[in-house]
Amino acid sequence: MNLIKSTGTFSFFTIISRLLGYVRDILIAVFLGAGPLADAFFVAFRIPNTFRRLFSEGTFNAAFVPSYSSLLNKKKLSENFANNIFNLLILGLLLLVIIIEILMPLFVFLIAPGFEGDSQKIELAITLTRITFPFLLFISLASFFSAILNAHNKFAIASATPIILNILLIGVLVFGKILNDQLVYYLSYAVTISGILQFIFLYFFIKKYFSPKLKINIKIDQKIKTFFKKLLPSIFSSGVTQINILVGTIIASFQASAVSYLYYADRVYQINLAIAGIAIGTVILPQLSKYVQNNKKDKINLIQNKALELSLFLSIPATIALLIASEEIITSLFGYGSFDEGSVKNSAKALFYFGVGLPAFSLIKVFSAFFFARHNTKIPFYISLTSVLLNISISVIFFKEIGFLIIPIATTISSWFNALFLFIFLKKRNLFNFNLIFIDRFVRILIASALMGIFFNYLIYFFSSKLIYEEIFKSIYLVGAVILGLTFYILLAIFIKAFKISDIHLKY
Repeated sequence: MNLIKSTGTFSFFTIISRLLGYVRDILIAVFLGAGPLADAFFVAFRIPNTFRRLFSEGTFNAAFVPSYSSLLNKKKLSENFANNIFNLLILGLLLLVIIIEILMPLFVFLIAPGFEGDSQKIELAITLTRITFPFLLFISLASFFSAILNAHNKFAIASATPIILNILLIGVLVFGKILNDQLVYYLSYAVTISGILQFIFLYFFIKKYFSPKLKINIKIDQKIKTFFKKLLPSIFSSGVTQINILVGTIIASFQASAVSYLYYADRVYQINLAIAGIAIGTVILPQLSKYVQNNKKDKINLIQNKALELSLFLSIPATIALLIASEEIITSLFGYGSFDEGSVKNSAKALFYFGVGLPAFSLIKVFSAFFFARHNTKIPFYISLTSVLLNISISVIFFKEIGFLIIPIATTISSWFNALFLFIFLKKRNLFNFNLIFIDRFVRILIASALMGIFFNYLIYFFSSKLIYEEIFKSIYLVGAVILGLTFYILLAIFIKAFKISDIHLKY
């Protein structure tokens, strides 16, 4: 496996999807702003989207890929294992969707209790969530298909599939002016339809490796039991950042427009997280699982060090950029139409604090993969559980005093706690050791990132008059500043040997 090329392939399609996602969110900001319609839609969208992230962004892989990969040399066993999982998922997810649809008023109250005082907003949120919730069934099955492709080191199709969601939503938003208040309903239907289309799309690509067969008589052997024992802990631990954001949404619902502020801020840092954490964690897991099974210690140490190095190489400069230009980024991306200056400032403040936690969000994905490759989901689960409880405690205690900004602060603090303790347990169990190349590269990455920060700060100052709320073409200037800053960072990194071009050709 070529780590950088595989990560690059995964990242390319992910970036396309996220860029389309930004176009989608810009249009949502234009037509909905940060008012009651936006809050109701974001609650309805947050639930299926959280599950999409939980299942499709490495979480399902964590439980499935190590077990499935260990059976790949026994085709019949691997097919039976995969087919039994497929059928059990259908039964379980169907039951879950039906129950939630029936209990939707209670469900919405649990995820947005702050809406209770506004009968119109909560009724709208209930209706919209009823429309979007079936997305969970189809996106979970689509994620199962993606996990099969990933286990065979086929990352392109799986990473490209989420593009379908954004294309459909953008298609609806094009008619935003015509649809007016009906827009949120059409967007909600588009969410569910996109789940169906993603499922169908992936089905045609997995047939080469796996042919799903519907059956009622499912044999639950020890392998299946082990998988489901690992599934919930892996969902919790690998998706802890998304769980923290969901918890934040629940608490933020008590403050007007806060759900929207957090949503827009969350959208910005996710593109780097997708590359520096999710892509790397997803790509290394199949190969790392095989090395662990064959006890190839040198290979294990090499791929773990390189994965950590690549994650920090991508996340540290992104963090610096977010800290320097959070307001300029938000106003350039979303500062149009109904999204006023107050919304820009509040979303930018949230983005600043999320930015501090970005390296931790990425490290959690990478460190968790080190455990998952060894079939260990318990340690990441217990650490993540403690992290979520810490997040809730901080958020609840300080929400009245600080307001919605405590949400990104608490998420960041709890995430650094999570990443630190994952690392401590890796070292304690002798599952990870730094090599000299990583230590040398890490110092050089810090130097390159610091110098990039100085250069990027100058660029933002240079374009400052073009990055204000009133400027129509501010997004163009932001893109220009980002491209120049990124180019400077890469060239500098190559010059001071924080990154070597020869690394692109290395296989692990």
